Amino acid sequence: MARTITAITCASCWKGKAAVASVTILMATWNGAARLVPQLDSFAAQSLVPARLIVSDDGSTDATVEVLSGWAAAHPGIAVTLLAGPRAGAAQNFLSLLRLPVETDLRAISDQDDVWLPEKLQVAAAALAQGPTDQPAMYCGRSFEVNEDLTGHRLSRGAPRPAAFAHALVQNIAGGNTMVLNRAGAEAIRAAALRTTDTVIHDWWIYQVITGIGGRVIFDDTPHLLYRQHESNVIGANRGALATLVRAHMLVTGRFSDWCKRNIAALRAIEDLLTPENRALLAAFERARSLPPLQSLAAIRRAGFYRQGLRGQLSLYAGALLRRL
Repeated sequence: MARTITAITCASCWKGKAAVASVTILMATWNGAARLVPQLDSFAAQSLVPARLIVSDDGSTDATVEVLSGWAAAHPGIAVTLLAGPRAGAAQNFLSLLRLPVETDLRAISDQDDVWLPEKLQVAAAALAQGPTDQPAMYCGRSFEVNEDLTGHRLSRGAPRPAAFAHALVQNIAGGNTMVLNRAGAEAIRAAALRTTDTVIHDWWIYQVITGIGGRVIFDDTPHLLYRQHESNVIGANRGALATLVRAHMLVTGRFSDWCKRNIAALRAIEDLLTPENRALLAAFERARSLPPLQSLAAIRRAGFYRQGLRGQLSLYAGALLRRL
């Protein structure tokens, strides 16, 4: 039976070990002109230069399209394609990109407002090259959380516990802006996206799918990205007292429960792609959500669902006791 493998390593472990890989970057944009150029320039500055950039713009009313067109003209070495997005929010915009045919060895996912460090793609390619090419695999990792002006580097949260479907059902460790998929992983995500109509957050869904089908998850503890924090972030960094209060509010008000419900529905749509073990875990999670509080808590513990860190695990147990999973 295929099982998820987690690697938490350093960038230097992979240097010089990967064959040259062709990379496509998938970027979703919406009114991002003010912060777009540094991100685009960081693509061109990669030690492993991407072959393609496919952008889905979700109806921007600022200069986003003009910025993209001008940048593409100035960088003829990278094939740039600009598509019209579905205009249904960030998750649907990314889903529309993930449904496109896979044309290169790797697929990297990008937000519109970060900055990639020069080695990001090369490190990801080397890490993904270490496993079987026919096994779906996803690289992700930590980032430097920075201010609007790219100052004040703070290391994002790590992942001391392993990646697995039992974790992915209740928490996400894989930031979409750090994700790179090998070809098998990209094909698997495309197949799933073609059958999926609704997701809460595209990166959480990708993490669930890759672990659910028995894919390999590589979590890099060394950051290779500047994750810009500003007032327009769709999600933003998940840290600090305010983030803790926001998560508690989501739990108590039932928003997290609604997210779990939608995630389950999305996974049910591709249930035949999951491993038998993970189909059983999905059923166990769905059943635990419907049980009385103490029975729900017992079922969560018995099945082995977990979140990162003590506070995360306690919040999971609180969700069971409050019937908010």
